[in-house]
Amino acid sequence: MGNKRGVVTSFLIIAQIIFIILFAVMVEYDPHHTGPTHLSKGDVTEKNNEDQLLYPMFQDVHVMMLVGFGFLMTFLKRHGFGSVGFNFLLTCYVIQWSLLVNGWFTMLTKNVSTIQLSLENFLHADFAVAAVLISFGAILGVASPVQLLVMATIEVVFYNLSFYVTARFNLIDVGGSIVIHAFGAYFGLAAAFVMSKFKPYTSEKEGSVYHSDLFATIGTIFLWLFWPSFNAGPATGNERHRAIINTILSLSACTTVTFAMSAAVSKKNKFNMVHIQNAAIAGGVAMGASADLLVQPYAALLIGSAAAILSVIGYAYIQPALEKAIGLHDTCGVHNLHGMPGVLGAILSAVFTSMATKEVYSDSYEKLILRGDSSEQAKYQIHSLLVSLAIALISGAFTGLFMSLPIWDRLDSKELYEDSIFWEEDEEEEKDAKEGKVFIPLITSSS
Repeated sequence: MGNKRGVVTSFLIIAQIIFIILFAVMVEYDPHHTGPTHLSKGDVTEKNNEDQLLYPMFQDVHVMMLVGFGFLMTFLKRHGFGSVGFNFLLTCYVIQWSLLVNGWFTMLTKNVSTIQLSLENFLHADFAVAAVLISFGAILGVASPVQLLVMATIEVVFYNLSFYVTARFNLIDVGGSIVIHAFGAYFGLAAAFVMSKFKPYTSEKEGSVYHSDLFATIGTIFLWLFWPSFNAGPATGNERHRAIINTILSLSACTTVTFAMSAAVSKKNKFNMVHIQNAAIAGGVAMGASADLLVQPYAALLIGSAAAILSVIGYAYIQPALEKAIGLHDTCGVHNLHGMPGVLGAILSAVFTSMATKEVYSDSYEKLILRGDSSEQAKYQIHSLLVSLAIALISGAFTGLFMSLPIWDRLDSKELYEDSIFWEEDEEEEKDAKEGKVFIPLITSSS
């Protein structure tokens, strides 16, 4: 039974105390960005200019995590508080934990003794948040807050392991198609698959109503608006500008083709809000690994179009087939929005890097073709994908098994997709929820 008294409170208080102690012992400001510093006045001015350029992009990514992902998950008719609220909790928890874990891996690779914080650290912490929130989407409504916190704690460690290994391969993945989207999706799917063996996910409360779909579409639009910053944030100079342009083009084509495909797969020739909410932004995922490459504008449009087709087919045909064949439950359809488009993005990045030449790329060649040879770079793009997927699937399955232990507030079938288990509600609404009733507001038009 979920929501045992004191479990989530104890977990959060103990975790926060540990964070405070670890920050006190190991974390300090990066003096090159926050001072005091012995750098020359010119160097300090350059660092300040870098931070001023980075902060708006960081804030865009921050909005994606809290508003975009949060509202995208509000489509469940009895899980709106849980979708936005647990998203908020996970974001704040993972920012702190990820700053530490990211910092430990940096200490390992750069042989430094402390974690030095600059704005860039927070951007990378948000990327770890994104991976966790993607995994959260796979088990939305079927996990207690304690289970979600356990998942986040473990996932951040393996996310950084994947990031560390693929960085050693000199992976090009500015927008995280591989290390964020594919990793987060398949980690969450592996966890969901294992968890389903202990408790079935079937419930009549899994579904949407008119107003919940409307709220979810708000999340989609926020993600669409700010996705260029997500893909371009880690880049600089010309590479950042290309990443922004390529992402906008990919998203625009993706949304257009999503509407076309949604009507095409419908027997009644109607648009499906599930497709519009999710597949319309798959172009941002698929574009990620190639966003800063010289793919040319027409190719960005092709990438977005391909992502839309793949994602809509995933929602319409692949997801039901997987659930029927192996019992893989995926509440938000992260396999269709993040998993398959992420893999597509990885494959396309290998294609585009294999075509890169010094004559075409000029001064960008050494920045982007990190292995010194385009064919070698293409090969390691695929190697990185395979390694990241292996780490995600193995660690996700282990995490799903660990999360299923009864001590972590495992939910009963009647508690699935239900806000009233963990959130205070109006007495009438809570009574209706216990009786299995769902309140649907009347939509009227005034003359």
